[in-house]
Amino acid sequence: MKEHEKLKTAEARRPAKILVVEDEPNMVAGLRDNFEFEGYEVITARDGVDGLQRALDESPDLVVLDVMMPRLSGLEVCRQLRAKRASIPIIMLTARGQEVDKVVGLELGADDYVTKPFSIRELLARVKAILRRTAVVPKDQDQHSFGDVEVDLQRCRVVRSGKAIDISSTEFELLKYFICHSGETLSRDRLLEDVWGYDNYPTTRTIDTHLVRLRQKLEPDPEQPQYFLTVHGTGYRFVG
Repeated sequence: MKEHEKLKTAEARRPAKILVVEDEPNMVAGLRDNFEFEGYEVITARDGVDGLQRALDESPDLVVLDVMMPRLSGLEVCRQLRAKRASIPIIMLTARGQEVDKVVGLELGADDYVTKPFSIRELLARVKAILRRTAVVPKDQDQHSFGDVEVDLQRCRVVRSGKAIDISSTEFELLKYFICHSGETLSRDRLLEDVWGYDNYPTTRTIDTHLVRLRQKLEPDPEQPQYFLTVHGTGYRFVG
């Protein structure tokens, strides 16, 4: 086996590293125990300043971030982390009734949120879904282009003919999944499971709606798509 292939194999076998940024010792201990039981590597931080620094220094595969943190709020950690390391997924923990924090957190770039008190099974399901979704991007694949479209897979940006395209986070995740499975015929159920990632996902019409939007934004002629093809009776195939 060639050396670069060995490195890729080792990377694939490495357990996902989760950074828990939380100031409640019992919560930290509980999350660590459950994540390690599931096979994850766990690192922790007890305040926002330390959490941000550890995220930048150690490049975790996912951050579980409490909103209410000493020294630097979880919202500010999220904002700075998105600006400096946009590819790291973030799940925010919010107290019941903090609806504003949920909205602001998502606007700042959080991938998901869980309200305290929460079911550990629910949190684990969301963690697994996000890791499964983000793991499809190889470490050495940052950019992809097709036609007049350029996609930055790490910074979550899409440019067409030199102009930035306004694209939702879900549309981008779907686009990224297509790129990383280029040439494959993907069923609607597989797309829903791997992109949305929840056991109780929406109907398959959700995929059709998002495909229409991607075609409108990225195809030269949305009515006669060149890149996002329909495979009748099965699903879709991306050939960009």
